[in-house]
Amino acid sequence: MPKTNIYNNKPANFTNTTFELVKWPLYPSDALDDKVLALQTTRFPLQQTKALALNDQVSAAPPFEIKTLVSEESPFNSFNLGLHVGDNAERVIANRNELKHFISQQLSTNSALPNKKLVAELKIQWLEQVHGNKVVTVTSVDEQPMIADASITRQKNIALAIMTADCLPILLSHRAGIEIAAIHGGWRPLVANIIAKTIEGMRSKPADIVAWLGPCIGKDAFEVGGDVKQAFTQQDQTFNNAFLKQENGKYLADLQQIARRQLESLGVTVIANLEECTYHTTEKYYSYRKEQITGRMASVICRR
Repeated sequence: MPKTNIYNNKPANFTNTTFELVKWPLYPSDALDDKVLALQTTRFPLQQTKALALNDQVSAAPPFEIKTLVSEESPFNSFNLGLHVGDNAERVIANRNELKHFISQQLSTNSALPNKKLVAELKIQWLEQVHGNKVVTVTSVDEQPMIADASITRQKNIALAIMTADCLPILLSHRAGIEIAAIHGGWRPLVANIIAKTIEGMRSKPADIVAWLGPCIGKDAFEVGGDVKQAFTQQDQTFNNAFLKQENGKYLADLQQIARRQLESLGVTVIANLEECTYHTTEKYYSYRKEQITGRMASVICRR
């Protein structure tokens, strides 16, 4: 795996912090980390990141102001980015601003020629995700969430965000970092071929695309009915291997395997995945299926 850089290009330990940098597949000739910034958030409150910084696990230069934005009441006593889940809107917006600030810091610090104007103009495009297969191409950020479950951009200064709390976040990039995409990979968007529709909307050839599959509800926890299995297997019988029948007649589904098979069938072969289960790791991630009323994480990607 390519090394993860933060602050003065020094390797950093991003285990169990609010922000974790994506580890892309290793290309023999391309350093994608130098061209694209991608990260996921967790539910850990920001002061835990501050504690790590004070322990020198994250370099303290340049200064990164970390505020306490944690509510006292459960289930939102952590870093929630969802405005639609019943949390205090002012607090969620504050969290989103901290995320934006962190990304801006990363872009300016890791740039050979820091551009203050570029950092100041960085914006995040949020989506109103409806579990469909609509894909939008973003050329300028709309302050209102765009109704879609995937987004594409070729512009700098624009970060694409996908919110999840069990569904599979999928980030795509051209191997040279000139085009990026973010996909909300719930089972409904996946069965509606949102990956194919996203790649169709990109100018990149599938062979030039690098993919990352983030944390989601795992194959040992995601129980679905036979109708979900049939929806996939009637498209392609190879999806049978992504479903394990249980004694109660239902199935355990493997979202990451489904997405990988779809990507490979489209010609995308360079794929990294983070095999962490949101359902079984609720101290780190939100899980809608386990908690019902809960927050949202974000997986974010932008061009450097």
